[in-house]
Amino acid sequence: MNASKSSPLSPLDPASASPFYRQIYDRFCAAIAGGVLKPGDRIPSARALANELGLSRGTVDTAYSLLTAEGYIEARGQAGTIVTPGLKPRTLVAATPPKAAESTDEPSFRPDSILPFQMGLPALDAFPRKIWARLGARCVRAMQASDMVHPPVFGLPELRTAIAAYLQVSRGIDCSPSQVFVTSGYRHSLGLIAHTLLKPGDRVWHEDPGFPPTREVLARLNIAAVSIPVDSEGMVVSDALRRAPRARAAVVTPAHQSPLCVSLSLPRRLALLDWATRNNAWVIEDDYDGEYRYVSRPLPALKSLDRDGRVLYAGTFSKVLLPSLRLAYLVVPDALVERFEQTIHAFAGGSPELTQTIVAAFIAEGHFARHIQRMRKLYAERREAAVEGLESVLGRHLRIDSQPGGMHLILRLQGRRSDRRLVSRMRADGLYGEALTDWTTNRHGASAVLVSFTNIDSRRTAENLASRILTLI
Repeated sequence: MNASKSSPLSPLDPASASPFYRQIYDRFCAAIAGGVLKPGDRIPSARALANELGLSRGTVDTAYSLLTAEGYIEARGQAGTIVTPGLKPRTLVAATPPKAAESTDEPSFRPDSILPFQMGLPALDAFPRKIWARLGARCVRAMQASDMVHPPVFGLPELRTAIAAYLQVSRGIDCSPSQVFVTSGYRHSLGLIAHTLLKPGDRVWHEDPGFPPTREVLARLNIAAVSIPVDSEGMVVSDALRRAPRARAAVVTPAHQSPLCVSLSLPRRLALLDWATRNNAWVIEDDYDGEYRYVSRPLPALKSLDRDGRVLYAGTFSKVLLPSLRLAYLVVPDALVERFEQTIHAFAGGSPELTQTIVAAFIAEGHFARHIQRMRKLYAERREAAVEGLESVLGRHLRIDSQPGGMHLILRLQGRRSDRRLVSRMRADGLYGEALTDWTTNRHGASAVLVSFTNIDSRRTAENLASRILTLI
């Protein structure tokens, strides 16, 4: 007598004084008023719903007749029955609350919106959709029964091989496919490292300012993130040695420090590796957008300097392809492969095999390398256009940091303006921004707003958006 889990209706109550047709009517009204069923949505046929609920066809027909008479639904012949297009029942006035991403009380670092200046999004208009569609269609046609079972928990072998080959050429990392583990994102990678190499109570160096989700993941695992300041050469390793010399690991973003975009200098890279070797500690390298450097060739990864097997390298496809893929990867030292295999078996994740197959083909056929080269050129142009447009309108109110690479800009606010207050106003006006003080441990420090330029297609666009910001300052 109950609706299936896929139905928008709540279960029927056989003990209710209300007849079944009335219960069906009430539940459809509630689903429409609550936004579960939207104008234009197709609903089950009377026959299908009667079979699903175990009722007579006449009972459902009666409910549908009432809904039709009151304008909630309408029949479209062979196209089925749908919720009346343009329907705006009074009960819909009580709108659902705004998404958390629209509030700056608790900033979201994985918003599902597409707003001007939104961080973390590659150039969506420049993604090679036709190539992707062709590869996707080919991979779907080639699917066999063996491709429809659970995906390999370590990652598709073809993708692991493609990643290893790419890293050797582009990032200077000498690794075998067995050292590469495919994950669902940076947080997944960090969680695997923590479960395999760390324990509650351990201390881990963390950049300050630094990527807030890193602190959140470590905190939830009862691992203490020790905040280490960042200057023009990256993490100040000498400070880290004074604050927590016996820490078990360090999380760093050497190519483009997140969020300040400075590069970790060679002396500090060597000092970090020396500390890890002497203390039997680990260095977790988050190389989230190392490919995008505009003043010179991309810097080699810190992992390429690792001679003692102390660096774990975390990469992602979110910034270079699409966040919706939910694909990332982790490269571990050869001596740790078996330990990570045991951890991954215990948690038994695995990303969709079809997605991995398409990405593997995209890399193997050279599309990936060409896409990154095109994006590096495009982002250099868009960054210049965004800086010029923003400075032409907002030059008296802010200063834009000069950065060698990355996918966002740092807008330093002049005077005593609050970055969190400005970000709150920007979100309310449909613009995206993140407050730099939200990236610091104690939410204090220099006031600045972080904005992405990857989807700003011209100086004119940047000027128009800057004019909107000007009204909010």
